[in-house]
Amino acid sequence: MSEEAPDPEKISARVRLEIDRAIKRNIKGLDFLAAPRQSVGAMPKDVLLRDGTATLYRYRPQVDDVYRVPFLIVSPPSNRGYIFDLTAGQSFVEFMLKAGYDVFLLDWMPPKREEAGLAIDDYVLRFIPDAIACVQKTVGEEEITLAGYCMGGTLAVIYAALSPQGPLKNLICFTTPVDFKHMKMFQVWADESFFDVDHLVDSLGNIPPEIMLGAFDLMRPANRPAGVLHLWTNMWNDEFVKSYRMFDRWAAETLPMPGEYFRQLIKELLWKNALVENSLVIDGRIADLGNITAPLLNIVAQHDHVVAHAAAAPLMTRTSSTEREEIVSKGGHVSVVAGPHALKRLWPSIDAWLVKRSV
Repeated sequence: MSEEAPDPEKISARVRLEIDRAIKRNIKGLDFLAAPRQSVGAMPKDVLLRDGTATLYRYRPQVDDVYRVPFLIVSPPSNRGYIFDLTAGQSFVEFMLKAGYDVFLLDWMPPKREEAGLAIDDYVLRFIPDAIACVQKTVGEEEITLAGYCMGGTLAVIYAALSPQGPLKNLICFTTPVDFKHMKMFQVWADESFFDVDHLVDSLGNIPPEIMLGAFDLMRPANRPAGVLHLWTNMWNDEFVKSYRMFDRWAAETLPMPGEYFRQLIKELLWKNALVENSLVIDGRIADLGNITAPLLNIVAQHDHVVAHAAAAPLMTRTSSTEREEIVSKGGHVSVVAGPHALKRLWPSIDAWLVKRSV
């Protein structure tokens, strides 16, 4: 049987399409190089509190009626919180506001030289409690939903473990590590046999972002060049380029970390695995996961190259919450909190879980 001859018109149309894209890639590539930083942040917000590196924002409501229980997000100290609010249509904050939640964000600025002594203790005994108190005063409600992303989630978990009589109505954790023996690449990167964290902190004070960015590059050495190649291939696509530039800006604006916080993170969490081993002492008290009784939603990413599922899993077994649910979402470490796919496949599930617990 003879094969069907190729359709010359289809071939011609395909060739014209590729030529058109090639022209656009070259023209738009020049525009890309000359363009200013991509703007981020879709939703208007107000500053409620500033305390050194910490800033508390309240996003302005988008609907007339909001749920009684406010929603406070803790971003990781190494990253800017606008990852939750990149742009219209790709903003978790926008989604939650339009669903009727009163949204607050505890965000971070680069620590000053004199803030190098800030430790985990300061985050869980000062910054988070002060933000909660400010939210309570602002809305006139005692109970709150506390959410955290990555190490912001870890800090929220430690706060909850230290505050069993606290005001938590709900606890939501996005890709939150608690069992650090499963942070395999970081275990290799900061191996105790050669990683002199004391010398590093004592010499530098605050830890520059290049150190952590270097760790992520080691985890995926080809990620950066592959990303650039993928960008060039899709340079003709304005929406793709816009999204790439927003995520690239966020990654490039990785923050320095206070030295003592970094020292504790390495020694107590990474080396001793103290949170899961029930030996993390904060202000003379053990941060016991068993003290957490609030309803818990644990969100993990199926293809997370930073926080493995096993690193977050003890939240489902070691806490005392009688209402615990886990969502394993498609995507990676960042795409669970940002981007168009999370809007469709994850955020509605968060709303469905939270809505009946926010009245």
